[in-house]
Amino acid sequence: MAFRYYTATTLDGFLADDHDSLDWLLGQPIDENGPMSYDDFFANVGIAVMGYTTYRWLLDNELAEGKPWPYEIPSFVFTHRAIEPVHDSITVVSGDPAEHRERLLDVSGGKDVWIVGGGDLAAQFAEAGMLDDMIVSIAPVTLGSGRPLFPRRFDLDLQEFDRNKAFLCARYSIVGPRKAPGDAADTASAGASAT
Repeated sequence: MAFRYYTATTLDGFLADDHDSLDWLLGQPIDENGPMSYDDFFANVGIAVMGYTTYRWLLDNELAEGKPWPYEIPSFVFTHRAIEPVHDSITVVSGDPAEHRERLLDVSGGKDVWIVGGGDLAAQFAEAGMLDDMIVSIAPVTLGSGRPLFPRRFDLDLQEFDRNKAFLCARYSIVGPRKAPGDAADTASAGASAT
């Protein structure tokens, strides 16, 4: 059982453009049975966790096209907004991920917890020590701006990689937060090495 952030990103690190469009992603060729495929990943998932923007995107795109809610597994939406769940499997929560750790583990039934998105929620899980790895499919496209993949300073460790048609697929373990240049600890160590 692990907390996992599985997503696709542009080469310059964006999940969606400034208008929350995924057009850059939907036209890319991929082998559904290829390396690091969604089906292989999802077979080990017991619960899906997402933020409001991801939830809203699903409502405005998937459900607006007449498709059903895409997950039969329990889904938790982290938000401070008052929203009415569109499916019985959805639970709305607010607050820090650490406040919900035991509940998420219980509901997952011993399977993985999938942080669906967005990047800020995944980073909150990492800051709470609740992100084991990040699995990204990197598309050969740049956007220049948009919704960032992971808007925090963290060190990662590459565990595996492969190619799936247009995508470079990689799995990273989370090492921990990276200090910003000029942090007190960095300044102190730099001063010590200079003497």
